[in-house]
Amino acid sequence: MKINQKFLLKGMSCAACVNNITRAVSRVKGVKEVNVNLLTNSMVVTHEDVESDIIKAVKDIGYEAYLPSNNKLEINKDSDTKNKLIRLIISFILLIPLFYLSMGFMSNWPIGFFRDNLVILSYTLMVLSLTIMIINYHFFFNGVKALLHKSFNMDTLVMLGSGVAFIYSFVLTIKLTIAFINKENITHLEMIMMNISFETAGMVVTFISIGKLLESYSKGKTTNALKSLINLKPKIAHLIKDDKEIDVDIDELNINDIVKVYPGESIPSDGIIVEGTSSIDESMLTGESLPIDKKVNDEVKIATINNDGTLLIKVNKIGDESTLNKMIKMVENAANTKTKISSIADKVAGVFVPIVILISLITFTCWMIFGKEFLSSHSDIHSNLLSYSIERAIAVLVVSCPCVLGLATPVSIMVATGKGAKNGILFKNALTMEEVGKIKYLLLDKTGTITKGHPEVNEVISLNNNEKELLSVAFALEKDSKHPLSVAIKEYILNKDIDKYSTKDFKNILGKGVVAKSLDNNLLLGGNLKLLDEYKIDKSLILEKVDKLSKEGKTCLIFAKNNEILGIISISDHLKDDSKEAIDKIKSLGIVPIILTGDNKYASKYIGDKVGVDYVYPSLLPEDKNKILSILKNDNKVAMVGDGINDALSLTSADVGIAIGKGSDIAIDSASIVLMKSTLLDAYASIKLSKITIRNIKENLFWAFIYNIIMIPIAAGAFSFFGLYKLAPWMGSLAMALSSLFVVSNALRINLFNIYKSNKNKDNNVLSDILTKEIDDYLLNKDKNKIMKKEILINGMMCEHCVSHVTKALSSIKEVEEVKVSLKDKNALISGDVSDEKIIDAITNAGYEVKEIKNV
Repeated sequence: MKINQKFLLKGMSCAACVNNITRAVSRVKGVKEVNVNLLTNSMVVTHEDVESDIIKAVKDIGYEAYLPSNNKLEINKDSDTKNKLIRLIISFILLIPLFYLSMGFMSNWPIGFFRDNLVILSYTLMVLSLTIMIINYHFFFNGVKALLHKSFNMDTLVMLGSGVAFIYSFVLTIKLTIAFINKENITHLEMIMMNISFETAGMVVTFISIGKLLESYSKGKTTNALKSLINLKPKIAHLIKDDKEIDVDIDELNINDIVKVYPGESIPSDGIIVEGTSSIDESMLTGESLPIDKKVNDEVKIATINNDGTLLIKVNKIGDESTLNKMIKMVENAANTKTKISSIADKVAGVFVPIVILISLITFTCWMIFGKEFLSSHSDIHSNLLSYSIERAIAVLVVSCPCVLGLATPVSIMVATGKGAKNGILFKNALTMEEVGKIKYLLLDKTGTITKGHPEVNEVISLNNNEKELLSVAFALEKDSKHPLSVAIKEYILNKDIDKYSTKDFKNILGKGVVAKSLDNNLLLGGNLKLLDEYKIDKSLILEKVDKLSKEGKTCLIFAKNNEILGIISISDHLKDDSKEAIDKIKSLGIVPIILTGDNKYASKYIGDKVGVDYVYPSLLPEDKNKILSILKNDNKVAMVGDGINDALSLTSADVGIAIGKGSDIAIDSASIVLMKSTLLDAYASIKLSKITIRNIKENLFWAFIYNIIMIPIAAGAFSFFGLYKLAPWMGSLAMALSSLFVVSNALRINLFNIYKSNKNKDNNVLSDILTKEIDDYLLNKDKNKIMKKEILINGMMCEHCVSHVTKALSSIKEVEEVKVSLKDKNALISGDVSDEKIIDAITNAGYEVKEIKNV
């Protein structure tokens, strides 16, 4: 059984550490996938229950791996900013006299007593330097540990740079002591003293510590979004048990528990309101600033704020299933996965430190062999050949920066996923963050994605100027129905001042509408034109209006009383307020929006025209959507936006699946991006955020590579003949520190971008003729080759004569290819592309009643 498990890590310092751990864990038998994150000091491993082997493999190469306590969500606090600050302050206090005394001797600054006591000066410098090194012992501890385990990291470079400088200076100090005892002349003593560089040993670790402190602080900033999400989680719930209110930890809640939430409190769990009304502030989860009114049977989410009334809530999701925990998991997973572009940095990081050490050795060797003539011609360099060669080698070690390579991708991804989460946009992994910015085609489901997803009354047309009577009849006929059109009418009429009366003899006529009588025996009708035909009602006055409304994608329900038409109520699924704006912005990115929907062609085309989508494909089954998606995928990258169960197949098949947050759980699970606010504007924002993030990663990697490509040769002295030979090791360590700070700060710039701002227009929103023809050919052939099978449940069949009559009636329909009628099952099975209306008419005219029609 495969397990996807998170481990926290200790001892990592750079990209080389990431590579070391990845390589070691990948070798463990049973490990399928490893993702190590320098930013969060963690790794996620997919393995076959070999947890102890993984921990041992990490330990064997000098690091530590352990599981989060109690399986709770947490971020590794391996980078303790406060402790680093204390160590840095003490190091800097000691570095001031170390630097002043050392440079004072070389530059003839006033150093008093020490000017004539060089041995005491050298030992003073050694003690100051050694103290700084002891304070920053972790560089040396980790560096030695890495060497013992035959691995290399940034600490190895720091240890070698500072350690070699200290050891060489210590040897010269002993030499100076012996020369002093032997009463050598002052000129000789000063020459030895000039090459002692204890300040290098102290400065290297101090300036590297500055960089690590700034890096730690900035890394903390990049994980703030994740920490904020974790901190949103309430601690206490008011559980109602045996009619008593008990305060319990929210981890103790169970499904179906009833909890009470007072005004101003956070909701402790996902659930359903069973008592009370209130407005709920959901901004912490969705980014939506306006509170939402909630009533009984409405769903509420954990960590949202109850603004007004007291609520009783029935718990329906706990633990990892809650909305907040899913959000946290998504943000974490996105941070702990890798993009394709990050593989470049990983490959380089794997060999970076050994190559730098090799370059350092080559630098030392070359200067020892070829540097004598250079030094003799530059009298301003107060070093002998050995000292200068060592200084150049140390500079190479400390100027190199594997940290930059390791941080380039994860800091950008973490900042971006955090920014997305704050705006209600959840990326399930880093690869999605990279891929969505590359899409060319955006496929859109219509219902619930572009439209609100539930029908609403949009026009009431009264023929006799008596709208109240029309609404009264409509309410009387529809009040007991659960049909979506009936619900829309009831919601529209419910609070209006009309006569609300009861009916009798209610009859539902399949495919046509409903008929009933009022208690005073008035005949009431509500339905489509076919119902009017059945009752021989003159429809000439409304035909033109019904035709016009139908072409606008609206469903018309006609109501009549005693064979006199009262009027029309038109119903449609309304556009979301921001759909048109979102489509315009998506097109501005050069992306082609395409509507794929199961709705009819009139409604689909009307919606497409309203929002500015040129390519609309109606009446599609899920497999049809998937086929069109596969045709487009052969040409370029494709994203799919949907909210329903029928979209799950396409959401999974697309390069990027984007689910509307208020859609079905199946759709959300199938997608790789979830839009919590259920607005199409966030689809645009997710694409824009992706483009910003990938550009930011490329900037970071560019800086990382360019920095090392430029600074290593300078440190080695390759440009000495142009005057750039004075890059002291301490300058290199400062440059290394600043490079890490630069990369992290650059990543934090992502927070400054407005991801909803319109892009510059791109006029490339067309499908090629080849793609259009391929899709049209598929749809044409699909309709030609489709053989529909239907089962019709029939009331009224009593004998074999009835079977014969029904068979004859159905066979008379031109489109029916095969008929099989069963007296026992009271049904008929037919093959052929025939409408339900024709089937109902044929069977009704034969004297029987259609109970139900099913597609088989």
